[in-house]
Amino acid sequence: MAPEKLDQIATLIQQARYAIAFTGAGISTPSGIPDFRSPKSGMWHDVDPMVVASMYGFRNNPAAFYNWIYPLTKLTFYAQPNPAHLALAKLESHGLLKALITQNIDMLHTRAGSQVVFELHGHLREATCIHCFRCYTAEPIIRKFLDDRQVPYCEDCGGVIKPNVILFGEQLPIQQLLAAQDAARKADLVIIVGSSLEVAPASDIPVLAMRNGAKLVIINLDSTHLDARADVLLHADAAEVLPEITQRLEIVG
Repeated sequence: MAPEKLDQIATLIQQARYAIAFTGAGISTPSGIPDFRSPKSGMWHDVDPMVVASMYGFRNNPAAFYNWIYPLTKLTFYAQPNPAHLALAKLESHGLLKALITQNIDMLHTRAGSQVVFELHGHLREATCIHCFRCYTAEPIIRKFLDDRQVPYCEDCGGVIKPNVILFGEQLPIQQLLAAQDAARKADLVIIVGSSLEVAPASDIPVLAMRNGAKLVIINLDSTHLDARADVLLHADAAEVLPEITQRLEIVG
């Protein structure tokens, strides 16, 4: 890691009036959760996303979705927040980060202690029957699914239960999206962590912040289409970078 870049990021955070973070799958890979696009290890390797992860595919063949998501669910259920998640929570608790916008469904940000979190692609805290729309607490359903690998069905109407994650063909949760957009308009600094910025409309959020004059920091292992516009660009592991930044800001505990 380049020490001067870490110093630059720390200075930008310190000077910001309203800093926000935007995170993607790359922040959770150190917790053992695979991303979606890495060759061979990504979740889209050897599958068609429209078959296993679209709303149309789910309605037509929910078993295909559940077979595909089983290993991800197991990894997510037992994953723990890593130093990157904890560092962002520390930044927020010290007033240096105003909001966190994530594409992740793993809930590791809230488990790390972050309070203002907008989950644009849903989460695994709840699940909903796609027929009668009864909402369930997801944990017992997930535990049973991890044990028997069977598609879960609604106790009331027998409809298929779907976790409250956003599939292709579904709209983003409107309240979360509007809140994220509002935070982006207020931001004078946006820190992108672990996102390829390839999935719209979530990936439009950092651009919205930049249109309103926000400075841009990118911490990601791979390149993104916004790299050339970043004020500071660091191709590195966020779990190593973010704790270094909190140390520079003299954040402890």
